[in-house]
Amino acid sequence: MARILAALACLLFAPGAPAQSAGERVVIIPVSKFSSSRAGEPLPPGWRTWTVGKFKKATEYQLVKEDGGIVIRASADSSASGLSHDLQLDPKEYPLLKWRWKVPALIATADNTRKQTEDSPARLIVTFQGDTSTLPLKDRLFALQMKVLTGYDMPYAMLMYIWENRVPVGTVIPSQHTSRIKMVVAESGSDKLGKWRDEVRNVYEDYKRAFGQEPPPTRTVGIMTDTDNTGGKTQAFYGDIAFERSERR
Repeated sequence: MARILAALACLLFAPGAPAQSAGERVVIIPVSKFSSSRAGEPLPPGWRTWTVGKFKKATEYQLVKEDGGIVIRASADSSASGLSHDLQLDPKEYPLLKWRWKVPALIATADNTRKQTEDSPARLIVTFQGDTSTLPLKDRLFALQMKVLTGYDMPYAMLMYIWENRVPVGTVIPSQHTSRIKMVVAESGSDKLGKWRDEVRNVYEDYKRAFGQEPPPTRTVGIMTDTDNTGGKTQAFYGDIAFERSERR
């Protein structure tokens, strides 16, 4: 699974959103909206599928009507692939990442702290630009390996917000294969299964906490549902995604 996460990259105790105070106005950078489409239509403009390769089964993504709105339904069956959207912005200016998702059930044997069981019913992925030639030799060799395997260039860094089985919310889980992938637990456990969850994460602060440095501009945002490592089936639903900042009037 770690290879799959790295391949998809190719293409917490920290607080979430601060309270909006009087005298502020919200500035939003939306990603092409799922909700503006119709059930059964092709993906909205800007979104593209990302497959791991011809020998890897792909997760199915469809626009569907769910709970009165149009969202993406991801259906995985021993599969792994994702959807990606180019989005270049400064996370210091637009730090707040907002999205909605719903997970009906956990993957019983998944555990993202172990490379053999790195699967999740729902992932929200942000990749970052940067000079990969400055990375440690181990990371550059791994990126080259992924380029040969997938044909895609790895990004400089990636934050992956995941729904974990038992690891506490806010925990940063490092990839066991490269220092350039960090998983941040956005939801954990079964208490909120079957319910829409409105998530807010401060990407700027999460990046600094995960990588120990200021974040470069973003490269893409994407979603992923995968069960290729543990086997079995799962589903997840994803609503609209946006980056946001507050500016004082």
